[in-house]
Amino acid sequence: MSDLFDTIPQGQQSPSAQRPLADRLRPKTLREVIGQRQVLAPDGPLGAMVASSSLSSLILWGPPGVGKTTIARLLAAQTDLVFVQISAIFTGVPELRKVFETAKLRLKSAQGTLLFVDEIHRFNKAQQDGFLPYMEDGTILLVGATTENPSFELNAALLSRASVIVLERLSLIDLELMAQRAERELDRPLPLDGPAREALLDMADGDGRSALNLIEQVMSWTLPEPLDREQLAKRLMRRAAKYDKSGEEHYNLISALHKSVRGSDPDAALYWFARMLEGGEDPRFLARRITRMAVEDIGLADPQAQGYCLEAWQTYERLGSPEGELALAQALVYLALAPKSNAIYKAYKAARLAARETGSLMPPKHILNAPTGMMKEIGYGSGYDYDHDAE
Repeated sequence: MSDLFDTIPQGQQSPSAQRPLADRLRPKTLREVIGQRQVLAPDGPLGAMVASSSLSSLILWGPPGVGKTTIARLLAAQTDLVFVQISAIFTGVPELRKVFETAKLRLKSAQGTLLFVDEIHRFNKAQQDGFLPYMEDGTILLVGATTENPSFELNAALLSRASVIVLERLSLIDLELMAQRAERELDRPLPLDGPAREALLDMADGDGRSALNLIEQVMSWTLPEPLDREQLAKRLMRRAAKYDKSGEEHYNLISALHKSVRGSDPDAALYWFARMLEGGEDPRFLARRITRMAVEDIGLADPQAQGYCLEAWQTYERLGSPEGELALAQALVYLALAPKSNAIYKAYKAARLAARETGSLMPPKHILNAPTGMMKEIGYGSGYDYDHDAE
C-alpha cells in the first residue's frame, strides 16, 4: 500500500484526501460489504439472486447508514446494468419521464437499467403507479430504498412486483470491522483507549455512515495521547436518539411499552418509556396511552388503576417536565405490577359486534315501558318483576 502521508507539493492535495472517508471506503464488491450477511450470503435472498443471475426488482427496507445505496450500486455492477440513482425528494414527474425515456433507448441497444430510488416512500401513490409499466416491460429494474415500513407506505401493486429485503442496523462487531478498515486506509490507529473506542462506535447507533464520519472527525484531532471515554464525551456532542415521532419507530416503541406493561415487566416498561421521552415524544401522548392501558389491560382486576393514571396525568399537567414525568413513570410501574384483566375489553368488543349484527332487533316486551293503555294491551311490560322487590 502506498504511503498516504507522503509529502505533497505545496498548493496540491491528494485527490483521495479530499474525498470523505465513507466514500473512500465504499465497497467495490458485495463480498466487501460489512454486515447484512442474512441477505448477502450465498443462501440469502440477494446472494441467491446474484448467483443465479436472476435479479428482480427490490425494495430495500432498513434504517439509515446500513448499505442500501452501496448494495444497489454493486448489484448493478455485478449484473452489467447501468446504475441510475434518483431521490424521491428531488424528483418530479418530468424528471421521471426523462429517466424512463433514456432507459428505453438503452434497452433498444440491449443495455438494461437499474434504477435506484432513494426514499421511494416519498413518492405519492400516483407517482408509484408510474413505475409499473416500465417494471413490467423490462425497461427498468427498480431498487427502491426506504426507512419506512413498505406495507404502509408503498402501493400494493408496486409491492407485488418487487421483493422486500429487510436490512438490519449494524452491530458493534460490524462497526468494529468498519473502524479497522478505516485505520488501514488512514494508516494509523484511532487515538482512543478501549472503552472510548467502544463508546464512539456505540454513538453511531448501528449507522455505518455515522460511524465513519465520527471516526474521520476523531482522526483529524492532534492528540498527545489516546483519549478515554470521559475525554471523548467532552469533545463530541451526544447524538440524539434515532426516533421519529411520526414514523414507524414511534409505533414500534409504543407497542413495546404497552406489551411490557401487559406482560408485567416494570423494568422493560420504564426503559421504553424513557426511550420515547429521550427521543422527544410528547409526555401527554404517553399519559393518554398509559390511561388506555389501565382501561384495556387492568380493568376491574384493579379498579383504582384508572384513577391512579388520571391523577398522574393531572400531576404532570401541574408540574410539567421533567418533574411531572416521574408521576407518569410511577403510574406505569403501578400498571405493570397490577393484576391484569381484559374481560371487560373483550366483553365490550363482543357486545359491539353483536349490536352491529342485530341492530334492528327489538328488546323483549317485558322490559319495555308501557306508558299508555294501548302499549299494555299489546304486551309491553307484561311479566316484568321489579328486581328490588324480588325476594
